[in-house]
Amino acid sequence: MAAVIFDLNSEASGDGKDELLVESLRAGSEQAYEELLARFQQPVYTLAVRLLGNQAEAYDVVQEVFLKVFRNIENFRGQSSLKTWIYRITVNEAHNARRWFSRHRRQEVELDTEPEQSRNWIETIPDTGRSPFELTLDHERVGMIETALERINPVFRAAVVLRDITDLSYEEIADVLCVSLGTVKSRILRGREALREQLTGDLKSAHPLRLVPTTAE
Repeated sequence: MAAVIFDLNSEASGDGKDELLVESLRAGSEQAYEELLARFQQPVYTLAVRLLGNQAEAYDVVQEVFLKVFRNIENFRGQSSLKTWIYRITVNEAHNARRWFSRHRRQEVELDTEPEQSRNWIETIPDTGRSPFELTLDHERVGMIETALERINPVFRAAVVLRDITDLSYEEIADVLCVSLGTVKSRILRGREALREQLTGDLKSAHPLRLVPTTAE
């Protein structure tokens, strides 16, 4: 069988383009690997860093995510979109990383934080444009929200991040988290409320913050 060649200029779109990309990845096309990274590297990093709140940990998660994608592309059956499959791997890897670091961080003596702070994944990835989240809020408020996100239940955090920052649909989030649509909506509502509670004290003297709607969509 002739190898499938991924064409960046192909007129295929949506699921058809994903199918072509998957077939080309299975055939070992280097161009397909480059296209996969170009499309998903930055979104995967953004999702990981929002879930973990740490750039260095998110950097490691990104490496693991794409290793798993490369190793398991043969097992991808298209029952979900390529995007949601990759995001599902990202959420799982972030969860594993959070558990690992929570167990081992207490045993480590941090002598110098500067090397970790200077290891910035953003510097190695082309900037595809600031997200609406970053455009809407100034640097100080972004920091407050990220800190608040770290304090809420990781289960709720994942749902809120996927909806309000990553901008996935409820159906896509259900696919990523492998839960029902009702569970997704419940987690988002509870996560938003928990986030508001965390932010209330810090924002009393600030201008009103419009992060998410006041009611469920």
